[in-house]
Amino acid sequence: MKKALITGITGQDGSYLAELLLGKGYEVHGVVRRSSTLNTSRIDHLLADPKIADSRLVLHYGDLSDSSRLITLVESVAPDEIYNLAAQSHVRVSFDEPEHTGNTTGLGSIRLLEAIRMVGLSTKFYQASSSEMFGASPPPQNEHTPFYPRSPYGAAKVYSFWVTKNYRESYGMFATNGILFNHESPRRGETFVTRKITRAVARIKAGVQDKLYLGNLDAIRDWGYAPEFVEAMWLMLQADQPDDFVVATGTEYSVRDFLGFAFGHVGLEWEKYVEFDEAFLRPAEVDALVGDSAHARSATGWEPKVMTPELARIMVDADVKILESAGSQWIDRPYDV
Repeated sequence: MKKALITGITGQDGSYLAELLLGKGYEVHGVVRRSSTLNTSRIDHLLADPKIADSRLVLHYGDLSDSSRLITLVESVAPDEIYNLAAQSHVRVSFDEPEHTGNTTGLGSIRLLEAIRMVGLSTKFYQASSSEMFGASPPPQNEHTPFYPRSPYGAAKVYSFWVTKNYRESYGMFATNGILFNHESPRRGETFVTRKITRAVARIKAGVQDKLYLGNLDAIRDWGYAPEFVEAMWLMLQADQPDDFVVATGTEYSVRDFLGFAFGHVGLEWEKYVEFDEAFLRPAEVDALVGDSAHARSATGWEPKVMTPELARIMVDADVKILESAGSQWIDRPYDV
């Protein structure tokens, strides 16, 4: 039985990856931060399954800012594969918390790589890199496109990319970068623009919300489906050699387009409900991110199936169901683009 260690297991990607690996017979270990409130909602269905939780899904307290704890975890778990998905992952928030973003999103990666090196394991390492590293470089972007990050988050991800590549070349480690473009799902955090939109669609349709406030509607993104993207992560670590891979659908849509898909799915015209608020603009905008994943498709056989229009419908349907089941308990929260 293979063993995998996932940082960020309680996040969108971590939860889908845990499901995938458990389905393949792995023993999965997840790293969670200690908190006074539980933050396991995305994996509660796994924890509630006695066939899984009793023996094949184990959670450990830890943090990417604590190198000694990471060394202890790597040594005690001795995983065959490590997936580093944990980060301060909100681009807009990274402008408000740049040091924290650098400490977790950037330095957290080298702490994990050092833990593997110091313990002396032949563990395969996956680093969750990001299309935000490309920033202002014009699309389409692939593995040879120059990095030009436009946020502290993007800059921290560039650091993590290069140290992963450096440890691969310096120490012969199986260390792979997955440069994933935007990937969404019903488990996406409610402050991310796609989920903010689909949640608002459900609430406006139900008559419990009047307006949706957004920033830049002209930003172009390549949106894919998170469950498909975590499969690409796994496939990268099954390859014969470590490498760097762009994962994307190759399609481009604006935030304005996504609004049309989401509102149109429930028969509403988005222009009647969406208003601009400059508070949601980033200090430095990224105009267009569109990925060329030819290398990943050729090397791993991965192919995307769900494209942006269908993705929007999937997310709206899920948020409608959540609202119907939660009712008035689904209260308003502050949002960022």
